[in-house]
Amino acid sequence: MDNFSVKCNEIDDVALLYLYGFLDAHTAPQLETELQKLVERNQYNIIVNFKELNYISSAGLGVFMGFVETIRSNNGDIKMCCMSPKIYRVFDLLGFPSLYDIVDEEEKAVQLFRNPKAKNNVNKDE
Repeated sequence: MDNFSVKCNEIDDVALLYLYGFLDAHTAPQLETELQKLVERNQYNIIVNFKELNYISSAGLGVFMGFVETIRSNNGDIKMCCMSPKIYRVFDLLGFPSLYDIVDEEEKAVQLFRNPKAKNNVNKDE
């Protein structure tokens, strides 16, 4: 089983979380910790990059649902990008594309924070 890690970077007022490996019930607390740190710093504009994520379970999906209300009530959001078709299918199956902006490139996610009216989600229907 692959390990999981999450790295955080910032561009101006946007936090970028990079996920690596397997996100499941055993590793979800690491993601929770990183999101909690952002909330405690009043950082509510968050992009999650899934490019290097190989697997996500329902526990991993639940982490996002656990934070989105707090983040949105503080005028922020969670944008998602760079999902492989396999990871996207899991999100799609559970209806996440109707709840979150999911785009194919990190720069597009950043632009959604800069210009919210330019919503042109690029979802993977593969």
